[in-house]
Amino acid sequence: MQPLTLRLSPGQDVRAALEAVLAEHALQAAFVLQGIGSLDVAQLRLAGAAAPTALRGDMEILTLAGSLSLDGAHLHMAVADAQGRVTGGHVAGGCIVRTTAEILLALLPGQRFSRLPDAGTGYAELFVAPARPA
Repeated sequence: MQPLTLRLSPGQDVRAALEAVLAEHALQAAFVLQGIGSLDVAQLRLAGAAAPTALRGDMEILTLAGSLSLDGAHLHMAVADAQGRVTGGHVAGGCIVRTTAEILLALLPGQRFSRLPDAGTGYAELFVAPARPA
C-alpha cells in the first residue's frame, strides 16, 4: 500500500478527480481512506434513490471514503450545510469543491478492483484480483 495525499482546488469535481488517479499512476486499485473540505454543490444519491439529489450552498465534507477501480468509483460522503444539517449518500459526478478538499488515498499496486454483477444483491459489486501486468 502506498499513501497518496491530494488537495483539490476550487471548481474541481471530486469524483472526476478521484477517478483520474488510477490512470495517472498506472494502477488498477485504490481506496479513499478519508476526505475533508468544502463544496458548493454536492450530488449525492441517497439510500434507495434512483438518481442523485443536488445540494447547493456552503457545505463541509465531514467524511469521504470508498474504492477506486478501472470500472469507476464507489464513494460515500457525508456533508453538513451552513445550518449543521448532515446528509450522506453515494457520491455522483458534480460534487464541486468550494475552497479545498484534502483526500488521503491508499494506492494498491498489487491488486485489481473491478465491479461484477452479484446475483445476491442485484448490483455490480467489488471483485478483488491480482493486478494485471501493464
